[in-house]
Amino acid sequence: MEVQGRIWIKENNKNFLGHGKVELLERIAESGSIAKAAREMKMSYKAAWDSIDMMNKISQQPLVLRATGGKGGGGTQITEKGREAIKIFREMEEIQERLLKLFEVDLKEWDNVTKNTIFGRQFMLKTSARNQLLGEIVAIKEGKVNAEVTLQISQDLQIVSIITLQSLKEMGLALGMQVYALVKASWIVIFTQKPSENSLQNCMCGEIKAISDGAVNCGITIQSGEIEFGAVITEDSKNNLALEVGQKVWFGFKANDVILGI
Repeated sequence: MEVQGRIWIKENNKNFLGHGKVELLERIAESGSIAKAAREMKMSYKAAWDSIDMMNKISQQPLVLRATGGKGGGGTQITEKGREAIKIFREMEEIQERLLKLFEVDLKEWDNVTKNTIFGRQFMLKTSARNQLLGEIVAIKEGKVNAEVTLQISQDLQIVSIITLQSLKEMGLALGMQVYALVKASWIVIFTQKPSENSLQNCMCGEIKAISDGAVNCGITIQSGEIEFGAVITEDSKNNLALEVGQKVWFGFKANDVILGI
């Protein structure tokens, strides 16, 4: 069984952002041309411009700026607000995809899944999700407001999460329990040299296994021991760091950015 879904962001019942509109923005960012982006998406120039015009009118700040004529000719640029909209929407799609994958199960196994509850641990272990790691709680340090929970993910890898005391009690977390640690790809920071001091409680080294380029952002796959991590950074950051496949890097994320699930 395959579960599908699409995200639409609306304002006063008008479609502001959707998968197609974000793809249009990405293609314009890549080519600097509305006409070329429209051709690539097999849509008319008028339809593309009407879509852009609608987004610009709904947004408090324009997402796309168009220059016409002049000595250097015309051109189209995605504004900083437009790039931010692309980034946020793609992050929303990533979260949605993870959620929908929880429900992807063969119809023949439906009865078995129902018996074990669709959100049960057995079903979760069959789910493929980026940076969703199963570990055992090996330490809990309670403060006045928050608690620091340490998970043993593998023999050589521990991850620290900071959650509220209320969450600790509501989830019934205790030493020896197995829980999931979920880290969004966009929360991972990459370094080309070992950082001397930083605020990241979770910092490790690994090797870049794959780089997936996009118009604005790129995906970085990093192998650290037995664990594979997925990170999303901007193309500018990738170029500034001169990242390449096979390169050794250090990466990390804040303890506050580690979400725990049972």
